[in-house]
Amino acid sequence: MTGPVLLALVPIALLIGLGHGLKRTAFLADAFWPQAERLAYFVLLPALFLHGLATTRIEALPVWEMAVTLIGSILAVAALVVMARPLMRIDGAGFTSVFQGSVRFNNYVAVTIAVGLFGAQGITLSAICTAAIVPVVNILCVLVFARFGAARLSARGVVIQIVSNPLVLGCVGGIALQATGLGLPPGLEPALRALGAASLPLGLLCVGAALDFGAARRWLAPVAVSSAAKFLLMPVVALAGALALGLRGPPLVVVLLFEAMPTASSAYILSRQLGGDAPLMAGITAVQTVLAAVAIPLVLTVLLALAPP
Repeated sequence: MTGPVLLALVPIALLIGLGHGLKRTAFLADAFWPQAERLAYFVLLPALFLHGLATTRIEALPVWEMAVTLIGSILAVAALVVMARPLMRIDGAGFTSVFQGSVRFNNYVAVTIAVGLFGAQGITLSAICTAAIVPVVNILCVLVFARFGAARLSARGVVIQIVSNPLVLGCVGGIALQATGLGLPPGLEPALRALGAASLPLGLLCVGAALDFGAARRWLAPVAVSSAAKFLLMPVVALAGALALGLRGPPLVVVLLFEAMPTASSAYILSRQLGGDAPLMAGITAVQTVLAAVAIPLVLTVLLALAPP
């Protein structure tokens, strides 16, 4: 497993590095990156998931086992992080960044690796993981911001955030087309396939452009805590749940892959909007993105070696 994962990580690292270089050299105007990220998040990635779920048979996949494993491990780790809050010498706003760094995940990196490992099946498995994780993570993060952040969000605001999430909408649309047997019209299918293919390289360039290591030097302990929760605790809990439910093969690999992902750059945006510690969030995101190059193949190799065939 180490060899294929490393090979899948090489183009990811190159694209992230290219994005970071383009940003630092001002080759593209600063105004380009927020718009590119918006395009990838609201249009291209939902198109990828919609196409993947609408054109692949999902009834043969262990959808519920994957969903229960993912949601259960996220809830368990989230509870442990909250219980450990009194031990952390940081304020409430700083804790929201640690929490997001512990439970949020980067779609672009996860899907790119899954596609590199399993091709079209990797897209479908990634869409299932996204449909399970995104609502849960968003609810948990908003609740933590409501308790520890400077801003407040009503229950109605939480619901609106979930039902309007473009990734959730793309997954729901694909599942609906699959369940009804309607499929995609001949003219629409290649357009969605092309849009989806563009989502991953553009998304990874945006990940690189968003890297900011400035805050990481000032917040070593919070960065270390969130990274340990993300790369160690979360995958181990997920493996225990997956084995209990009988997950094997590609579904097990993709579940562990998603649970070992670095946090997403969107966490920084949410931190700014809801009264968190945005500089700390930027530092956590940058460090985890770099650590992922070592952590992901190591975690997958070790944990899959413990899983019976």
